[in-house]
Amino acid sequence: MEAAHDTTKSGAIDHQPLTRRSCLAGLAGGALLVGSGGAGLAPQTASAEQRSGSPVWADRAEAAWDALRKNFAVNDGSGLYREHYPVSPEDRKYSFEWPFSQAHAAVQDLVGIPVVGRSYRPALTRHRRAQKEYWDDEGSTGRPGFASYPVAPYGDGGDFFYDDSEWVGLLDIQHWNRFHDDASLREAQRVFDLVISGWDDDTTHAAPGGVFWTQAPWSQDRNTVSNMPAALLGLGLYRITGMRIYLDWSVRMYEWTNRNLQRDNSLYNDHLGLEGAVDPTVWSYNQGIPIAVNCLLADLTGQRRYLREARRIAAAAADFYGTAALDGQPVFFNSIYFKCLLLLEYYTGGRESLQTMRAYGERLWRNHRDRSTGLFQFAGDGTTQMIEQAAVTQIFAVLGWPRHDYRLLA
Repeated sequence: MEAAHDTTKSGAIDHQPLTRRSCLAGLAGGALLVGSGGAGLAPQTASAEQRSGSPVWADRAEAAWDALRKNFAVNDGSGLYREHYPVSPEDRKYSFEWPFSQAHAAVQDLVGIPVVGRSYRPALTRHRRAQKEYWDDEGSTGRPGFASYPVAPYGDGGDFFYDDSEWVGLLDIQHWNRFHDDASLREAQRVFDLVISGWDDDTTHAAPGGVFWTQAPWSQDRNTVSNMPAALLGLGLYRITGMRIYLDWSVRMYEWTNRNLQRDNSLYNDHLGLEGAVDPTVWSYNQGIPIAVNCLLADLTGQRRYLREARRIAAAAADFYGTAALDGQPVFFNSIYFKCLLLLEYYTGGRESLQTMRAYGERLWRNHRDRSTGLFQFAGDGTTQMIEQAAVTQIFAVLGWPRHDYRLLA
């Protein structure tokens, strides 16, 4: 699909007034609720177990979350966390933004567990408030977004990484999917304004285009992880508001990434430098997010070729990783990867990805859990990163979801 896009990336999108009525009007005007089947993609039916979720995984998610809170919370009124357990001598007082966003994601996933999830809603509210401690009113492009470290009074901020803000924007979309709140929509739109301000429009660069990874002066890379999550965010905003500019930008980001970072075997490389050098690392989350993007493109446009592409990427990733290589990926990449596979199975049916995710979860519980602390260890030195514990919590929590709620993941 050819995107008719606005080339003035420096200007914010002219958003419509944000009211519940205007959002619903946008939906009625052509944007589709995820899983609505409006594009001919009816959700697949599920077994009784899949409809109700699994209490075993819910129990494990709660145990992992309790250990995270006990061992990482700073407890100084900020709502923030430490980076490591035990605390490393070089650690700053608080974690960086990317790990915190994954703790935020963990509690949002806990909310989705049947029955017990409601008890985590106050914690989700607290994490949404604490997430604001990273919000900086102006980055180098003049747009606000999430800095890499808390701003005053808890820190001195830090460089903007576009994917850091995109993950929070995607959490906002997921929050809106569940609660239909205007605050989530407004924040997601502000994040998207930031993201398009990071688009590379210098035609002297190799493969001009793409969203840069960071505003930091030491990197000019354009990454799969700064473009595909941005495309997914734009599709979520298009679905909610019906504003075509979001779809156009999403397709633009999607096509640039496919053209410059996707391999012939359907997998995605990590990033492209300004001189055209490609980093060929194949991270699991860089395979997962394009799967989700294709699912939403299929649902929102009615073009089933996108669903076929999602299946091709999923099959290629399954062949590439197997078991050993998958276990060698960071758990906080795999948590994202598996959620995207569950979204694909929501649309296409089947249980293979769910079964693979369950087997992975069992290995986590059996091989990586320290029974004395409840923390999950991966480095072999008795340490745990907070982001690792958050990712494990996410995996267990979503395994406790009913299948029909997989639609809420994007």
